[in-house]
Amino acid sequence: MLRPLLFLSALIGLAGAWQTSDNNTVVNISSCPITYYGQKYEQLYEVNVLVNGEEVQTSNLTKSVNLILEKSIDISGCRHSGVMYLPGTVINGTDKCSFMVCSETAVLTVTGCGPLEHCGDNGMCSFDSTCTVTGPSVIDMSNRVSSVQDRCAYSLMSISSVPGFHLLANFQERRRKDVSFLDSVILRLDGPGVHIHLEQGGRVRLDNTELTLNSSAQLVHGVELSKDQTGVTAKVSLSNYTTSVFFDGYTAQIHLERPAGTYLHGLCNNSELLSEATASDYSASGCEMVYNDTADASINCNMMTERCDLLMEAPFAACHNYTDPEPYVTACSSTLCSYPAVDGLYCHFLEAYARACSQYSNDTLEGWRTNASCPTSQAFCQDRICSAHEFCGQTAEGDTGCFCRAIFASSYREGGALGDPTICGPDSASLTLVGCLLEEKGINYSSLHLNDQTCRGQVDELTHMVTFSYDGSRPCGAVVTANDRKLIYKNSITVHNSSSNVITRQDQFSIDFSCVYMQPDMKVMAFRIGDGSVIQHITSEAWNCNLTMKAYTDSGRTQAVELSTEVHLNQKIWVELETEGLDSGLVAVVTDSCWATNQASPSGSPRYDLIANGCANSADQTVNVVGNGMGTSNYFSFNMFQFSGSSGDVYMHCKLNLCVKQNNNCAPTCGAGLRRRRSARSRYVDEATAFITMAWTR
Repeated sequence: MLRPLLFLSALIGLAGAWQTSDNNTVVNISSCPITYYGQKYEQLYEVNVLVNGEEVQTSNLTKSVNLILEKSIDISGCRHSGVMYLPGTVINGTDKCSFMVCSETAVLTVTGCGPLEHCGDNGMCSFDSTCTVTGPSVIDMSNRVSSVQDRCAYSLMSISSVPGFHLLANFQERRRKDVSFLDSVILRLDGPGVHIHLEQGGRVRLDNTELTLNSSAQLVHGVELSKDQTGVTAKVSLSNYTTSVFFDGYTAQIHLERPAGTYLHGLCNNSELLSEATASDYSASGCEMVYNDTADASINCNMMTERCDLLMEAPFAACHNYTDPEPYVTACSSTLCSYPAVDGLYCHFLEAYARACSQYSNDTLEGWRTNASCPTSQAFCQDRICSAHEFCGQTAEGDTGCFCRAIFASSYREGGALGDPTICGPDSASLTLVGCLLEEKGINYSSLHLNDQTCRGQVDELTHMVTFSYDGSRPCGAVVTANDRKLIYKNSITVHNSSSNVITRQDQFSIDFSCVYMQPDMKVMAFRIGDGSVIQHITSEAWNCNLTMKAYTDSGRTQAVELSTEVHLNQKIWVELETEGLDSGLVAVVTDSCWATNQASPSGSPRYDLIANGCANSADQTVNVVGNGMGTSNYFSFNMFQFSGSSGDVYMHCKLNLCVKQNNNCAPTCGAGLRRRRSARSRYVDEATAFITMAWTR
């Protein structure tokens, strides 16, 4: 009775070499199905076979069904990935750890390493997993994500069978009191009693000794240490465990290879067990306190979430089979919705995901930095070392600097102070200013001095605190007075002004200190534009147009200065002079001159020129004139100033001319001789001269 089954097999194999007529009979054999190499058949067909359109023979399967069901021979096997295997077959896999067995009873067994494992040369599977700590978030080796709320040290990883190995992470606040960031990583080796600290700026300390590293691995107590432009790497090999720790100042990624069945402790094993992972011996006193802070109204959570969702798109999608993007999206969104996207933070989470993926895939995610507008892989603030109460951040100009941690600076900011109270001796006084507070104000400590300009502050290289002092033998210009039987030594800290005597672009800075006045006082000059825009109507014979002068705080001239806008000294301002009603094909507007006075009259004194004869004042390198005489509008930029010794209003006056365009020759030729300028003046429209004034005031 084997023949009908073999005939069925033949029909299956020869499909396409013959045709069947429409008069076929279906026989239901679901009560005793036929298994053929893993595929179950529950129906048989009585097939009328046609060859060249003629019916040649009918196989009456209906009459044979009972015999088939009674004495059929099962020739089933195993099927895997579309391939059929005979019972009793063993198939080796692509590595030493994987193989398939098709048993004598046609049961398929597939053996190999799990998704977080890899096959070693010894044919044994071992775990291959990554833990990522970035900002306040910990993404453990099972892709759970949790956020650290306080400023404590936590155990990231220890291994039951390797008691001498322990990895810890220390969290600190930065710009906000209520958001903590990964600040350093500590690798502890109990056997030799070694502590290796991976810190901000790429600094590495062995206990209290700073190490000098480069891209070549340096062996320190069995730990391979190296440093390149992307960060610092520490690699530890103990028994059959290999741990690699990478830290770039914001993100730590721990890649672990271990035998199957190994039990881990710490947040990298389960990030949800925060309360059980606190490392009290490495935490500062009171670190567990959770702080609140005022909401940052500038944060657009929807925009930040869209930014984080880039991880769900190409080119990151190429890594989704290797590294789950969801926990990274969660970590990114929860952080950027509560903390401003400064210091390159909006790229750190994307960088962390790309690096995690690189552990398992050779896909380089080419182009992701360009698509996401992220810079090269240079570690942020590399080699910029700040003190314990500081962190390295980015200034408004794009430079890096050491800024005060929010909790440390809160007591100073609440009192409006820049440093500690005066310390008095029998005939002396000293005052210490906080270096990071000065940096936030854009003040270079080296430009500060006492009444005697030769008396400068002394900076502590470790804390960046700046101390000014004087005594009886070196009074530094101190004024000594007697008042109510008290001898008062009084001095002032001021900014050295190296600019011209007429104007200054530095905020006025003055701190009077003595043994009487305990609280330092800083005088900061902040300005508001009195007239954000000035509109003047000009009529001169046939010419009729409107002239507008507007000030902006950005080079693209999109952020207009309003009455409520605060403008600081030495801040760059762009001023646009624009006309309406002129034929740009015939006439151009030439800004002949712009100058400042400390009174409303254009002829007032003192006077400071910004533009003269259509050209920028060559003595003031901050002035730049663009598009003058090229069309019906032009603009110029300069750095904000005030008149020295005055805190009153400043008036800027501009004189403009209309010029008949001839071969685009209305533009002044700056730096050329006077004859060329006079020839340009001859094309100005008679009596078409306009004056317009803008004021800025406190």
